[in-house]
Amino acid sequence: MLRVGIIGATGYAGAELVRILAGHPHVELTTLTSRQYVSERFDAIYPALRGVVDMVCEAYNPDVICDKADFFFTALPHKLPMAYVPELLARDKRVVDLSADFRIKDAAVYEAHYQPHTAKDLLAQAVYGLTEIYREQIKAAVLIGNPGCYPTSVLLPLAPLLRADLIDGEHLVADSKSGVSGAGRAPSLGTHYCEVNESYRAYKVATHRHNPEMEQILTEQAQKPVPLVFVPHLVPMSRGMLSTIYAVVRPGVSAADIRACLHDFYKDAPCVRICPDGGVPDTRNVRGTNFCDIGWHLDEKRNRLILMAAIDNLVKGAAGQAVQNMNIMAGFDEIAGLDHVPYPV
Repeated sequence: MLRVGIIGATGYAGAELVRILAGHPHVELTTLTSRQYVSERFDAIYPALRGVVDMVCEAYNPDVICDKADFFFTALPHKLPMAYVPELLARDKRVVDLSADFRIKDAAVYEAHYQPHTAKDLLAQAVYGLTEIYREQIKAAVLIGNPGCYPTSVLLPLAPLLRADLIDGEHLVADSKSGVSGAGRAPSLGTHYCEVNESYRAYKVATHRHNPEMEQILTEQAQKPVPLVFVPHLVPMSRGMLSTIYAVVRPGVSAADIRACLHDFYKDAPCVRICPDGGVPDTRNVRGTNFCDIGWHLDEKRNRLILMAAIDNLVKGAAGQAVQNMNIMAGFDEIAGLDHVPYPV
């Protein structure tokens, strides 16, 4: 059994990690840390886990928790992991970080969108944890920068098509919608019930911090600069994410080419499902699971490809993908602990 600790277990992503790992066949949860709930039982904070997880949350102390676990997830706000991860790696621990601290290779780009980086020397060795794209690199990694939820829903549909040069990388537009849990558990006016209920709005238009993360990976896949127009939206549901992406196809590219590319690329990817021709993904169908459902439609009259992807922002967009990466790093079955059957309704 792999002894696992979760640093920051009481946020939404941390709680999803607890939920998933509590049922993992090869994992023993040995330590949960929290800044706000030290000495409180986890099932008192999240009663849904009553009778499943009765562990007591503790303060972060590397000298204590590193004796308890060999593998760690850091589910913390940006900036905190860059202080914690170096001391975990120095103690020969493997880490999957769910913040943005180790996703962007260029420290200057990170600092332009977040804050000064205090662990720049680790950026080169961190592997971007988009599992289906970087599976081989993940196998040997000791530090994973787990992707953001928006990037996961945008990159998975686009990466195969850019690699195959079936679409023009200079005219990409991503229109994405997220449930409110994507903003985290800390209360704020913008996520107050009265502010989001019966409301639908765009926010951080063309300025969202996930933009450089996505452009970094798209550029790598296309092997040339790829700009992305990205507009996120907040929708009044607790969880779920749907991205609709618009691209210009290369001359002569047919629907059969798009179909073959996506099906071939993801034929061995257990967490990616390509919708039947004419089918569209629905957030309801991936709720609580690690699936990414991808649909597409080629508008031949306008030479436009419309891609659609649905994920659960807390699972494939955060905790589930993190566990998927852990499985690969540890040599487990890739979907161990993630083989949840979706709700039919």
